[in-house]
Amino acid sequence: MTAVLQRVDRAACTVEGEVTGKTGKGLLVLLGVAAGDTEADAAALAAKIARCRIFCDESGKMQRSVLDISGGALVISNFTLLADYAHGNRPSYFGAAAPGTAEELYRLFVAALEREGVPTATGRFGADMRLSIEANGPVTIVMESAKLKKTKENSK
Repeated sequence: MTAVLQRVDRAACTVEGEVTGKTGKGLLVLLGVAAGDTEADAAALAAKIARCRIFCDESGKMQRSVLDISGGALVISNFTLLADYAHGNRPSYFGAAAPGTAEELYRLFVAALEREGVPTATGRFGADMRLSIEANGPVTIVMESAKLKKTKENSK
């Protein structure tokens, strides 16, 4: 799984004129589900995101997590994060999970983030979505569940 986190003051998702999800201060999470990803990937990534300290404390240092600031998250499915752009000018998406699997793991990720204590809103899986984002910083982090596995294995 690949997640792009963006620290926001607010973010909203609209599909066909209807707001499907929004958050105030917190995170916009674009989530790409790769072929071979598992429920364990979803849980590990959600736990890491919930505790990632990218919000400023009183001294202006990034010492607080979305949990610490009582923030929320807007999670948007985004298979294009898995683009392979190495050959030619048209990216391929063969590395992305099949839609049924991707949707299931997307929903499991959202549930895991909520279990971590982060109020979570969503877009609409597979829809053509419009995002309205008021970025804060900007602070943008890319996380990959595969790197979390490597870190865990190296700490043994």
